[in-house]
Order: sequence, then C-alpha cells, then structure tokens
Amino acid sequence: VVFESQRSSSTMSCPFGYGSKQEGAVEKKEGEEEENLLIAGTYYGEYLQLDKILTAQKPLSEEKGVDAHDEMLFIVTHQAYELWFKQILYEIDSIIDIMAQPNVPERDTATVAHRLQRVTEIQKILIDQIRVLETMLPLDFLDFRKILTPASGFQSVQFRVFENRLGMDPNRRINYMNDSYTRFFRNADQKELIASHSHLSLLQVLETWLERTPFVQIANFDFWALFQNVVTNNLAEEKALIESLAPLQDPDFVNQQLKGWEKTKNTFDEIFDEEKYNESKARGDRRLSWKAMKAVLFINLYRDEPVLHLPFNILRYLTDIDELLTTWRYRHAMMVQRMIGMKVGTGGSSGYHYLKATVSDRYKVFVDLFTVSALLVPRSQLPVLPLEVQALLGFSYSKATEPSSSSSSVPSQ
Repeated sequence: VVFESQRSSSTMSCPFGYGSKQEGAVEKKEGEEEENLLIAGTYYGEYLQLDKILTAQKPLSEEKGVDAHDEMLFIVTHQAYELWFKQILYEIDSIIDIMAQPNVPERDTATVAHRLQRVTEIQKILIDQIRVLETMLPLDFLDFRKILTPASGFQSVQFRVFENRLGMDPNRRINYMNDSYTRFFRNADQKELIASHSHLSLLQVLETWLERTPFVQIANFDFWALFQNVVTNNLAEEKALIESLAPLQDPDFVNQQLKGWEKTKNTFDEIFDEEKYNESKARGDRRLSWKAMKAVLFINLYRDEPVLHLPFNILRYLTDIDELLTTWRYRHAMMVQRMIGMKVGTGGSSGYHYLKATVSDRYKVFVDLFTVSALLVPRSQLPVLPLEVQALLGFSYSKATEPSSSSSSVPSQ
C-alpha cells in the first residue's frame, strides 16, 4: 500500500523522507536568500582574510588588454613564495631568540630542532613550486614578460632578509650590475635590508651556543689532545702504506697519492693550529670560530651519545637548509635558462649567468658543517670517553630526585 501511494505521488522523493516536501513547510520565493545554519563565531573566510588574498592578483596584461593567460600562474606562484618566506622568517626569528639565551635548556633545544626541520620542509615546497611554474612555456612567458620590466624576483625583500638572517656576509655577495644589491630597492625596503645586516643572525647564535659545549674539555678529559694523537698516528700509517707500495705502482700514481696525503695533513694542521685556523677564517674559508668548530667535530664524532642527539640534529638541519637553498638557486637558474636563454633579466642583470654564479660555496652560510666530514675518523679509533664523561652524556636516574622522576645531569648549552 505504501509503495502504491508513492507511485501515485506527483513528485519523486526519498523513501526515508529526506528532500521531500514536509507538511507545513514554507516554500522559498524566487530571489529570496536561504537562511544559513552558521554557528556564531569565527568564520573561515574572515579569519584568513580571503577577501584580501584572493583579490590581490592583478595581471598587468589585463589592464593593457593583452592576452596572457599564464600571468595569473606567475603571480600566484610568486605570492605563494612570499607567504612561505614570511613563515620561514617567523620560524628563524623564534629560533634566534631561543638560542640567544645565555643557557639553552634541553626542552628549548628540542624546539629549535623541530622548527629547523619545519623550515627544511617548507624549502622542499619552494623547490617543488618551480615545477609548477615550469608548466608555463617560454612562449607563454613572452606574452607578458615585457610588461614586467624593470620588476624582478631579485627585489624580493623577504628572500634577502632570509639570507641575512641565516648569516649571509654582505661582502661575499656578487655585485648586482657592479653595485651593492641594496641599491636596487625602494628607500623603505633599502633601509630594512641594511638594518638586517646588523640583526643577530642564526650563524652568530649558533657559534656562541657551540662555544659553550661543555664536553670538549672537562675534568681530566681533553678531547682535542687525544683526537690530535689519533690523527697523527693515522697520517703516519697512511704515509707508510703509500711508501711501502710505491715500488709496485706507477710513479705518477704514487706522487698523486702523496699529494693527496699532504693536502689532508695540511687540513688537519690548520684545524689543530688556532693561528692558522684564524688565518683561514679571515680569508673567508671558514665562518665559525676555532672553539665552535671543535665543538662541531666533537658532536659529529660522538653523536651516538644520548645527550648529543639533539645538537647533532640541529647541525644536520642547518646543513639541510644550506643545501636546499643551494638546490633552489640551481633549479631557479635552470628554469630561467629554459625560459629566456641568455637574455638579460627584466631587472637588468645578466639573467641566467648571474643566478648560476650564486650556486657556490660563497653563498653557503654553514659551510663549516659541510667540510667537517673531512675531519672524521672511524668510530673504532675515537678516544675512549672516561666513565664520568659517559655518565654526563647519557641519561640516568638520580637518587637526589623524587623516585618517580628522571633527570639528566647534563649542563645546558
């Protein structure tokens, strides 16, 4: 009977009553707005201020009556870059504030490592965005490229502040059209960039944090002297091996091996001699102080010790930041070459040639964290840590504390 009554109905409806006209329901008149079911409070669009963000794309090609479909992609991609740069600076400034403390508690060290990792994940997105932009082909870019002159991605203030906040040395920058890079920004932006040169950098707080590492020389344990003995013995054994095999090998090959050995020896001589190290730093070959560099080496060699896990990860994430930034520079240069070949950039630079020149060690901030690998020795040859130092580098229960709580007797950096 129910089915028969449904068949005779003039309109089809859900058998459970959803979507069907209910008795007493008021029909909406044409043009009348439906009543919303919102709960009072924060609203998504207002919270994100989407009315501002989604109306901030103003293609110049439209104003000039030029058909350039891909200019919208160009604008959105670069605006996305600037938003991510803002987040990166937000994270880096918070990290600098934490590491600038006279002593950084273990809990804060974990926060630093976490936020550095977040920066690296954002950088990976920045690199991937180039793939999206490359869906715009050279001919598509030419539809509106001329309209952009003299604007240039070089003028991204946030990107330049990002470099400076990491610790980029202004004197190591390649001159932009034979002049200081700050000269190509408007006055307000120029002042901000010049001010960023004197702002405390991540490199500076890293250096002072490393210099406070307490384990390099503690009690009767002198890591530096013991490590130097290991290296001296290794070098002597390596040279003896080369010389013992010399009669069986080509003289030119032996000479190459001896030159390589000599280069390695000179590297260690420079590390072990503070005066020579400082000369290398003055040349710009190194960025960290001698004391900080010893701590970097210690942390890398004894990274398996529990207390050194976080410091090692911090150094690793900083290395990643530099590597990812270099990767981005390279991918950006390759994209520009694909787009405009060897043409001059819209801002007047040499374009691809200028960008490619920035893919070098002179633009690396944490270069010492890369070169430390040349100083490592096998775990089997590491100086043995005294038991009291092992206790400091481990985590143990203290009888002086409450029975249910654990503590580490490690001094904060």
